[in-house]
Amino acid sequence: MYNLKLSALNLVPIREGEDDQAAIKDMVKLAQNLETLDYERYWIAEHHNAPNLVSSATALLIQHTLEHTSKIRVGSGGIMLPNHAPLVVAEQFGTMETIFPERVDLGLGRAPGTDMMTASTLRRDQHNGVYEFPEEVEQLAKYFGPGNHQAYVRAYPAVDKHVPLYILGSSTDSAHLAARKGLPYVFAGHFAPQQMKDAIEIYKDLFEPSNELSKPYVIVCLNAIVADTDEQAEYLSTTQAQVMVSITRGRMQPVQPPTDDLKGILTPTEFEIAQQRMSSSLIGSEETVKNKIKTFIDEHGDIDELMAISYIYDQEAQLDSYHKLKNVVDTL
Repeated sequence: MYNLKLSALNLVPIREGEDDQAAIKDMVKLAQNLETLDYERYWIAEHHNAPNLVSSATALLIQHTLEHTSKIRVGSGGIMLPNHAPLVVAEQFGTMETIFPERVDLGLGRAPGTDMMTASTLRRDQHNGVYEFPEEVEQLAKYFGPGNHQAYVRAYPAVDKHVPLYILGSSTDSAHLAARKGLPYVFAGHFAPQQMKDAIEIYKDLFEPSNELSKPYVIVCLNAIVADTDEQAEYLSTTQAQVMVSITRGRMQPVQPPTDDLKGILTPTEFEIAQQRMSSSLIGSEETVKNKIKTFIDEHGDIDELMAISYIYDQEAQLDSYHKLKNVVDTL
């Protein structure tokens, strides 16, 4: 028995033929369905200046999702802290925790979640946000802590709300920080799997127990597409391939329908990159994906939670994929 928890990440993408309002409705519908499947948590990303994503105002989307669900935890995957004053973040998430007790998560990242020109427009200062990340994480922890541990400036109503913090990472840097602060660590294996094994090992080896966590807690985010057969899943995954190539081309196009002619759409180099990325994804039938998860754990060590992201054009097929993934995890 692996005792693996299951959760989901959503970038709130726009599907071809839809608009931003439809993307937000899809976001809510997915959350409601995952809640009925007893998913642990549902996180929403932060991205800016991306015409194919509606995840720029992350806190508003989290609140909207909380209002339309009843028990699933909802949070940020993540808030890109260099873009925001920690005081304002604490006020926002403290307010949501007040309205929706014990349902709010705060995942924190040190990247801007956009291109550098947009980042320069977003940031409170032009240079230091990334380097001040450890201190600002500590500042947030204090804002959510007891009042007698705080200074004059306090983030009401965040005081004593203890909103759980999670450190996000796509390299080994954040693994050191999460370990040193004794916080849960979330690795972005869905887009940056290269340093995943090293980062998880570093986090586990260097972990220092804290008031929040007595032992390491590892969440890994992976692309996941589960269907009745391997062939059907691979067909659906051509949408994921097109999403990834769209990013590398700088086109940021809406989520495209699957295709039987992926080689005809992509250049040979792009096709090879897409194949490599799909090889590190959980794509296949339930039995195939079950074996892939077991292999992943054998290679990377035990993890506590799998966070899935699923780029599937047809929403019903996407919901079915998440349903099948839950079946897989429940029977590991």
